[in-house]
Parts: sequence; structure tokens; C-alpha cells
Amino acid sequence: MARHKALGSHQVNMLEGPLLKKILLFALPLAASSIIQQLFNSADIAVVGRFASSQALAAVGSNGPVINLLVLLFTGLSVGANVIIAQYIGQGERKKVSESVHTVVSLSLISGVFLLLLGQIIAPPLLRMMNTPEDVIDLATLYLRIYFLGMPFIMLYNFGSAILRSIGDTRRPLYCLMASGVVNVALNLLLVVVFKMSVAGVGIATVIADMISAGLVMYFLMTEQNEDIRVNLKKLSLKKEYLIKVFKIGAPAGVQGMVFSLSNVCIQTSINSFGSDAVAGSATALNFEYITYFIISAFNQTAVTFTSQNYGAAKLDRCKTVLRLSLLSGCIICAVVSTVFILGSGFFVRIYTTDENVIPYALTRMTHVMLIEFVTGFYEITGAALRGIGHSLLPAVLTIFGSVVFRIVWIYTVFAYFNTFDWLMNVYPVSWVITGVAVTASYLVIRRKEFDRIERARAAR
Repeated sequence: MARHKALGSHQVNMLEGPLLKKILLFALPLAASSIIQQLFNSADIAVVGRFASSQALAAVGSNGPVINLLVLLFTGLSVGANVIIAQYIGQGERKKVSESVHTVVSLSLISGVFLLLLGQIIAPPLLRMMNTPEDVIDLATLYLRIYFLGMPFIMLYNFGSAILRSIGDTRRPLYCLMASGVVNVALNLLLVVVFKMSVAGVGIATVIADMISAGLVMYFLMTEQNEDIRVNLKKLSLKKEYLIKVFKIGAPAGVQGMVFSLSNVCIQTSINSFGSDAVAGSATALNFEYITYFIISAFNQTAVTFTSQNYGAAKLDRCKTVLRLSLLSGCIICAVVSTVFILGSGFFVRIYTTDENVIPYALTRMTHVMLIEFVTGFYEITGAALRGIGHSLLPAVLTIFGSVVFRIVWIYTVFAYFNTFDWLMNVYPVSWVITGVAVTASYLVIRRKEFDRIERARAAR
């Protein structure tokens, strides 16, 4: 069986040739895709903040940690899908590529329906548990329930994009989100400004946009010229062999994301204690944090995909180069964009709100949190490289302790003592440094052991 096929126009040859240009061409559209996806929520916040009320802004913005808490467990599984499909491609296992693709699509549909139902049930008690302000909770519950109606489409898009990423295609997922993003913004303005539907309007607009992005990505998969990843609805199935591998790699990543988000829910609860102005200000600043984080996340997914293919093909030196270039590129770009946002913070914040009681909280969060956000690359991108060589549990455990347990301890010790918004925000950079050191050190140790094992096996042949 031939290891490699002729590549289609949307594919990237990750196994041969110079890497930097390919990494950038892979990562930058991926970053743009994530940013546009986040702009769905940002557009919601901007529209309700400017045309409805600060309470509506707080209601939409405060739902971010709740949504992530439930979504990240399953989108983590898409990391597992990306890894196993990319490894099979590197190994030239065409039949396994096709079978794993159809298992992944089936899993996305099932998980999406599960989240839709779960979101309707737990929205009110979860928001109350977070001490959501009384003047916000009814609107927040309404938005969250509407948002979760789109979960099947969100899951289908995320898993479908993971399949396309496994062959190096990050452009078509971007096209999907560009189209749905335009629709989302237009519907936001129509439903909120014209029909005065407030949070219900932005929720409905987001669900419709999710339907469009999912429909487009499925169209691309069903008409894909590469028959190995082409989706045939008649072949959809859940094969145990691939489910186990997806869960082995993806479940730790999903649990990490879910628990990570749980710590953010705890932080959101503390933010809520400062009142609806603080909630609205924090939600405003988060829009810019998401953009800078998605740059790191894009190089995270680049590292896991490139590493998976090259590790599957036993090209160990290229695996090392992939991490170096991904880490350097991601951290530099993140630092530059963060600096732009901080220097122009007064202008950027007023895109979302003109409330003088809200703005100081937004500026405080941006200054404290974004200054060294590039440090997240040392555990996100390095952890991705670990997953690419088959070690998903350790980076998840280290991240949980460094960024989750530590944050909760901080809330009940340092923040409890000082009890200011500034000290609450300081938990982010401190936890990033601790986690980055731990994950990077672990990667270097494990990489040496794994690569030595492969070299010894080669020498024994």
C-alpha cells in the first residue's frame, strides 16, 4: 500500500519540505476561524450592549464560562479525532482513515443532541449556583437555553473541521465561518435593533449561524475529492476500535478543558459578587482575550496535527521542529496582538459599551490578564505536541493542577484576603507561568524516552 497519495488542492504535505511556511498557512486560517466563531458571541455582546442594556450585556457575557464548561468536554474529543486520523494518514492506512471519519461524524451528532437536552435542564440551577445577579438571571437563562438549541450544529462543525484539519485544510472551515458570521451579525442587528428582541434575538441569530456553518462543512466533507475522508451518510457508524482511540486522546483534553472552564466558573462567581457592572466589564474584556487566546489555540492544533502525522511516519526530527516553530510563532503573534489591544484599550472597550460604570472593570481585566497571555503557549502548544505523540493524560493532569486547582486555592486564600477585582484578575498570569513550566519540563522528559524507544527499535531491525 502506498504511504502517500497525490495531494488535493486543499491538503498540506506535512511530511516533507520546509515547515515554517506550512505551519503558518495552516495556523493562521485556523486562528481566523476561531476568532470568527468567537465573534458570534462578541457580536451578540456588542449589539445588546449598544442597543439594549447593560443588564442584557451582562446576561449574554456571563454565559461564556457556562457554555464552555459543557462544550469543551466534547470539543476535546475532536482533538482525539484529529490525532488518530492524522496518524492513520501518516501511516498510509486509508481504510482506517475512512472508517474513523465516519465514526467521528456519528459521535458529533450524538454529543450535540445530548448537549442540547442537558443545556435546557441545567441552565437555571447552574446560573443560580454561580450567584448570577438577580437583575440579570432571567435574561441569562433565556439566552443560554436558546444557545444550546444549536449544539448539534456546533458539534458537527467542530468535528467536521477536525477531519479537514487532519489533511491540512484549515481554509474551508474558515470559509464556513465567514459566511455564517455575516449572517449572524445581520440577524443580530435585525432582531435586536429593529424587532427589539434583546437577548432572545441574539440567541436566535447565533443558532441560525451555527446551522449554516455546520451545513457548509458537511457539504465540503460529502463532496471531498479525497475519498479517504469523504463522508457518505450511509456509512455512518460507531466503531469501537476508533471510539476507544478518540476517547483515549480526546477525553483527557476534553476533561482538561471542562475542568479548566470550571475554574473560570468559580472566577465568574467571584466576579458576580462585584455586581452587574463588573460582570458586564469582564464580559467586554473577554472578547479581546478570546482573540489572543485563539492565536495560541491555532498553533496548538497545528502542533498536534503536524506532530501526529510525522510521529505516525516516525519522522522524529520533524516532530521537534514542529514544536519549536509552532511555539515561537504562536507566542510572538499572541504578544503582538495583545500589545495592540492593551495600548488601544480605551478605544476597543467602547466598541462594546459606553457605560462609564462598566468601562473601568473592562480596562482592569485587559491590563492584568493580557500582558503576558503569550505564556499560555508553553502549556497549550507543548501539551499539544505531547498529544501528538500519544500522551494526552499527563498535560491534562498538569494543566488541571496548575491552572484549575491553583486558581480555586487563590480565590479562597489570596482573593479572600485582599478581595479586590485587581487581585482576582492576577490569578490568571500566575497560574499560566506555573502550568507552562510544568508541561514544558514534562514534554522534554517524555519526548526523550519515546524517541529513544523508537530509535532503539530501528537499530534492532
